[in-house]
This record gives sequence, C-alpha cells and structure tokens, in this order.
Amino acid sequence: MIAMNFGFGPLEAEFWRMVFLMTRCGAALFAVPLFGSNQVPAEVRVVLAGALAVLLCNWTTIPAPTALFSLPGLISTAGEVVIGLAIGFVLQFAFAAPVIAAEMIGAGMGLSIATAADPVSGAHSPALGQYFSVLLTVIFLGLGAHLQWFALLVESYRAFPPGGGWFTPDRMGLIAGFATQMFVSAIAIALPVVLLLLLVQLTFGVLARSAPSLNIFALGLPLGMLAGVAALVVSAPLVADAMTDLVAIALGQAQAVLAR
Repeated sequence: MIAMNFGFGPLEAEFWRMVFLMTRCGAALFAVPLFGSNQVPAEVRVVLAGALAVLLCNWTTIPAPTALFSLPGLISTAGEVVIGLAIGFVLQFAFAAPVIAAEMIGAGMGLSIATAADPVSGAHSPALGQYFSVLLTVIFLGLGAHLQWFALLVESYRAFPPGGGWFTPDRMGLIAGFATQMFVSAIAIALPVVLLLLLVQLTFGVLARSAPSLNIFALGLPLGMLAGVAALVVSAPLVADAMTDLVAIALGQAQAVLAR
C-alpha cells in the first residue's frame, strides 16, 4: 500500500500514480537549460510536470509502487529522479558550448572583462556569451527541438520503465563523454572569428616591429574590437549552421542516453 490513505479509493490510486510519474518529468525540467532557468518560476515547472504526468497516465499503464513511502518505493523514486536529471543534463553540454566559444573570442577582442549575469545559470558569463546563448535558444525553439526533447522524455518511460536498472557506470561514462563534443562545438563556433583576430594581432605585431614609435596599445584594442565585430557579422551564417548542428547533436546525445 501507499501507506497514506485518504479514503478516495481508485481516484487516490491515480493521484499517487500521477505524483510518481511527475518525479522523472520534474527532474528533467529542473535540469534542462531552458525550463530549468532561474527566470522560469518553479510553479511553471510544476505545472508542466503535472501536465506531462496526466498525459502519461492516459498513454501508459505504468503503475505506482505498491509501497511508495517504503524503502523500495523511495529507491524507485530516486531512480526516476536520476533518469530525469540525466535526460535534462545532456542538453547542458550543448548550451555550454557557446559560452566557451565566447570566452575564446572575447580573449582575442579584449572583451574578457565585459561580463553579464547569465539568466540560464545565474552565474556571470561573457557579454558575447549572452549573444550566443540567445541565438542558440532561438534556433533551438525555432527548429522545434524542445518538442522532440519532450517526445524523448515520454519515450524514456517505454525504454526504461521504473525499476528497469538504468543507473550503470557505463551509462554515466557515456554522459561524461559527451563533454568532448561540447569543446569541439565551441571550437567550431569560435574558429572563424579567432582566425581573423589572430591575423589582426600578427599585423599589429609586424607594425610594432617596423615602427616602434607607433603607440600600438592605443590602436590595438579598438581595432581589435572592430575586427572582431566585423568577423562576427561575416561569420554569422557559419555560426548559425554550427549551432544548428549543435542542436542536432544534443538531441542525438539525449537519444543515446535512452539507448540500451
């Protein structure tokens, strides 16, 4: 039994079943970058998790543990939380790649000291990181990737029903291995701009050697920033393509987490 009986019979059993299904959905919404942002109220996440749980109650026949507040029931609930956190956390790697790219570009442009509060994580990130994060969010939503992620979350109940033994060292190693793709994607985003800034720095180095009286420090920073802005404008189509590929890779990684 659930160990808490309010006397409502089958209706109460469906309520506890919905609460149990909400654990995986709520944990996934807490870990995913968009809905897990500090700007999204906790009430909104609870409502979304409840709505998904209601749909899952109608689409699936997954029962709640017979003793939800016993030790086996709590262990099963903890397993649901781990699966939900893993499905949402995989997308964190994708949304961290633009911030890493912004760090590399900002170091070349002299904008490393310009930081802003990141609404996603609540920490401080480079000013360019805000631009890349917003761009990735627009692409992510524009491609309908959030709907595909919700479909993967629902599919996870078929691939790994509660008590299916999902938590294994190999699977945790697979999630940690996705971090390598994060750095590869960050390099792909920053490479066009960084190469142009490198050419600008080499040009100023030659000028400093040929004309020592030239105040290279007074000219280097503003021209470096202008070159960086021009490179961002020119490389905008390449950056958009790289972020589109990043969204596809992120969804592929989330699907790989659910593979047996």
